[in-house]
Formats: sequence, C-alpha cells, structure tokens
Amino acid sequence: MKSIDEIIAAALQGEKPATSRLISLVERGDSLAPYILGKMYPHAGKAYYIGITGPPGSGKSSMVDKLVRRFCQKGHSVGIVAVDPSSPFSGGALLGDRVRMNIKKKEYDYFFRSMSAGRIMGGLSQTTREAARILDASGRDIIIIETVGVGQSELDIAKVTDTVVVMLTPESGDGVQIMKAGLMEVADVFVVNKCDRPGADNIAHSLKGMLDRIDSRLDWRPPIFMTSAAMNQGIDELYEGLLDHCRYLKRDNKMELRRRRQIKEELKHHIEAECTRLIWSQIENGRDIDKALDHVWEYRIDPQNAAREIVSDWLRRSAGESWIGGGIMAVG
Repeated sequence: MKSIDEIIAAALQGEKPATSRLISLVERGDSLAPYILGKMYPHAGKAYYIGITGPPGSGKSSMVDKLVRRFCQKGHSVGIVAVDPSSPFSGGALLGDRVRMNIKKKEYDYFFRSMSAGRIMGGLSQTTREAARILDASGRDIIIIETVGVGQSELDIAKVTDTVVVMLTPESGDGVQIMKAGLMEVADVFVVNKCDRPGADNIAHSLKGMLDRIDSRLDWRPPIFMTSAAMNQGIDELYEGLLDHCRYLKRDNKMELRRRRQIKEELKHHIEAECTRLIWSQIENGRDIDKALDHVWEYRIDPQNAAREIVSDWLRRSAGESWIGGGIMAVG
C-alpha cells in the first residue's frame, strides 16, 4: 500500500487514481486532510477557474460537456467539479451530472468529480474549493466548477472562480427581475441556453436592458451568448468569450486582485470557524450554557445578550489564564 506522500507525489504528476484518492480523503474530513492540503497548495494557483451556475434545468451539465470538449480539443487539461443535489437518505450525490457527461474520446485529458451539496447553501459543497485546488495542483490548467442549481443563493461561486457564467433559459421569464439583485450581479458572462425555444430573444433583451441601466458602473460589460448545448450551437462563441474574459483579467493585475479578495474572504471564514470551534470546546466543558438557558427560559435575559455574556466571560477567563501562564513562564 502506498504511503500518503507517495500518493501526493503521484497526484502531482497528474495520476488520476491518486488525485481521486486525495479528493476523497479531503471530502470526508480524514485526519490526513490538513496534511494533504498543505502539501498540494504550493503547487496550485496556475489554472483558470470557471464557474457555471444558474437555475435548475438551464442546461449547465450539457454546457459543461460541450466546453470540456472544446478545451480538450485545444490541448488543455481540464478538471471538473460538479456539485450535485444530495440524497435526502444517504447524503451522497445523485450523480446526475456524471450521467449527462458524454465524452467518449480517451485522448481528451480531463478529470471529472461529482460532489454532494449536502446541506450547504450557496450552490457549492463544503470542500469544493479544496477539490478544485487539488485538481489545479495535479496539472489541470482549466478548472470548471458547476453549482448544484438552486437559484439566487448560489453566490459562493464568485468566491472561488475567476469567471462566473450565469445560464438562463427562455423559461426563466421574469426570473431575470427576481434574480438580478443577487445571482445576476456576480455574472461575468451570460448565456441564454436553449435559444431555439420561444422567448429566448425576450430574455436576452431583458438582460441587455438590465446591463444598459448599470453600464456606467461596469468595468467589464458581461457579454450575452445565445446557445443551444443540445444542438451544439453557440459553443465556439462562448468559448472565445471565456478566453476574452481571461485576457481581460490578466490585464492590470485584475485576476491577482480578484484572487486576493477571495483568499481574504476564505481566511476570514476559516478564522471564524476556528474561533467558533475553540470557544465551543471550552464553553461546553463548563456550565455556562445550562445557566444561560435557565435565564433565557425564565425570560430574565434575551438569547442575544445571553450569548454576548457567555463570550465576554470566556474572553475574560482566557485573558486571565494567558496572563497567569505568562507570569509563570516569566518567573520560571
């Protein structure tokens, strides 16, 4: 059996079984996950990240299939992370995206991974970013992340990708107005898919009108592409549009600034999670929660102020213990 260092070395050489193994360990929260991420991270950051999002039924999976073919035909190595709806029984991914991926040619260099959305809102799974980084480190120069398709709550995709593609269909109708305050504002590229159906021109016109109203605030005006993934229409134009946005980002360090903002948000998230874990590990060992629960139950204090008191007490105790520890160290 290979050691974890041997598996990591193999993944860094692009070996698919090793890459899959690492993603699985990270996805299930194995004790080796921090070590794996620490070893893989220095080799990541070279790929171009594309996010595909939009309402359910907009044809995201079919579009990913077509785009992967185009990138592979152009000599790229592609990694795909598709976040599928999770089973209410097992919690596992339903693998609908894998069923719709229909790439047969073995010479195409791509790696496909389905992940369960679980109970995470935002259209991504908890370890989507980490899986994408492992694929990046393994030598894939294009990373495509497809969200689960839950509508306006999928804003997290803008935090992990360089280019966000928002897909809509003629059936979306007034959904443009509903979503424009959220999902629409993270779009770098719009796609009206299933353009052979009635109403496609109307939704494209609505999108154009929305962009016209905010045009003065836009450094990059998101293009609108009319496609039909099932009929292989408009795919080449969309492919070129993605490359245009990539070139735009590489001018004046825009991609670097975007990624720095994303990393800052990620750091904040992990710091908050670590602080929460640390606080809970100490609070749950005491009687603070039970005491606060009694006071809230008796309407002597509201939950928000009770929580503030618990945290304040914890901070005072922690500060006191640090001072005592420092004093003991100083005396020693």
